[in-house]
Amino acid sequence: MRTSSILVGTAAMALLIGFAPAGGFDGARPQSATAGQSTVEAFRSGAQALRAGETAKAVTSLEVAAEQGHAVAQWKLARMYADGDGVDRDELRAFRYFSRIANAYADQSPDTPQARLVANAFVALGGYYLDGIPNSQVRADPARAKEMFSYAASYFADPDAQYHLARMYLDGRSVPKDARQAARWLGLAANKGQHQAQATLGSMLFEGKHVGRQSARGLMWLTLARDSAAGDEKWIVELYDSAFKQATSDERTQALAMLERWLNGRRD
Repeated sequence: MRTSSILVGTAAMALLIGFAPAGGFDGARPQSATAGQSTVEAFRSGAQALRAGETAKAVTSLEVAAEQGHAVAQWKLARMYADGDGVDRDELRAFRYFSRIANAYADQSPDTPQARLVANAFVALGGYYLDGIPNSQVRADPARAKEMFSYAASYFADPDAQYHLARMYLDGRSVPKDARQAARWLGLAANKGQHQAQATLGSMLFEGKHVGRQSARGLMWLTLARDSAAGDEKWIVELYDSAFKQATSDERTQALAMLERWLNGRRD
């Protein structure tokens, strides 16, 4: 398993380009990174190179900033290496960058915009600990994965962490199977728009698996999940199609009404 791509995108990094590092999220005061270039300047140079499509130049500048403690540069490099985005995929290098962020900024206030990057790092680390990294010293450690997901789910209220924690309770990985705990975390994540949680919770409710059957509400969640599913998430489409075929006309009508209320509530 790897973390969901619902995680922070490049646009978030662009919003943080002007973030002052002194005493803040970057964890390092401006200092000489290269001859005549400060940490922030190195980061800005890397961000500009990325926008220009100059990946090699961007990586060089971002690495300079990252080595000086610039957490957003560390995060961007971690995501690039994790996804093979413009660089050869290197999960171990990604793991190391994510670890530096988690170690340095675990107590970042969850109310700040930057907190999502830190939560993202914890979720990514949880994924690596869950499965391990082949041919490396990072072995599968579900108990450690649960710690990562639990912290991000509770402290940062991160929806991806909440979903992955719920899956651990459903599957009984490192914890006793606990459908009630799973449903609670799925509900929190689903209400934040996490489509994998919406699909899983929707299926549970529609089928009445481990929870009381609420077919219309289950179909509502499955409809939302289907509309957000990525191309490689056929399991979500299949769950929706199966539920829709089984649903009665009344259940479909009720699900549509619930969906409209949910969407209107999100807009208010």
